[in-house]
Amino acid sequence: MSEIEMSCYCLTNKGGREVNEDSTAVARTPEGACCILADGLGGHGMGEVASRLVCDEAARIFRERSGGTVEEYLRTAFETAQASLMAAQEGRGAQDKMKTTMVVLATDESTVQWGHIGDSRLYYFKNNRLVSRTLDHSVPQMLVASGEIREKDIRHHEDRNRLLRVMGIPWRKKTYEIAPPIPFDENQAFLLCSDGFWEYIEEAEMAAFLARSATPRQWLEHMEQEVQKNGIGKNMDNYSAVGLFTGGMRQPKKWFEFWK
Repeated sequence: MSEIEMSCYCLTNKGGREVNEDSTAVARTPEGACCILADGLGGHGMGEVASRLVCDEAARIFRERSGGTVEEYLRTAFETAQASLMAAQEGRGAQDKMKTTMVVLATDESTVQWGHIGDSRLYYFKNNRLVSRTLDHSVPQMLVASGEIREKDIRHHEDRNRLLRVMGIPWRKKTYEIAPPIPFDENQAFLLCSDGFWEYIEEAEMAAFLARSATPRQWLEHMEQEVQKNGIGKNMDNYSAVGLFTGGMRQPKKWFEFWK
């Protein structure tokens, strides 16, 4: 494992709903680490079962892998989790009910890489500055690409919950996206989050809270306060987030803390 330390923290909350259909998972081996987040689609029912299944499957595959690249792991994780979810649907007679998004980040000694499907996002920060984020597989994101709406309009667009790609429907071709690998380095921060989280916090606020935080736990707790404040009176969806710091100035003492 690289000498660069990592520290991770997870949170999940049912918001204003009766059932929390979000799930998170983390896993580590001597060769690397991974973080996983999934948001079950509540409109279909049994979303909590779907999100938990794909998170557990992706974590299991990471723990049991022997060799191979990070990208090979990511492809295996998405395709195996999809196959397991489709089999579980058939076994339960729930072909129209168990759907979910998923975003996965994985590292080895030199590389960080991630993949996603749906509108659960990954944000990448370096030295407290936002570098990139995943693009949603949703109708509003498509409208941004075509120039019909602005990026900032996605959060409250009337079709924000209309997804174009998810896990749990038959794939005629690969529908998940894998980002290019980047070097595993110090002073990196990654945020995986469901739409119930990113809907109520702007990217500038994420970066500002990051600059004030010594640990992923502090970062996520600062952001959660903002999410809850902005969600007052709006029947908030479930929200979840996973924060990951690499070493450097912050010098984390533990690899991960987990709370849900």
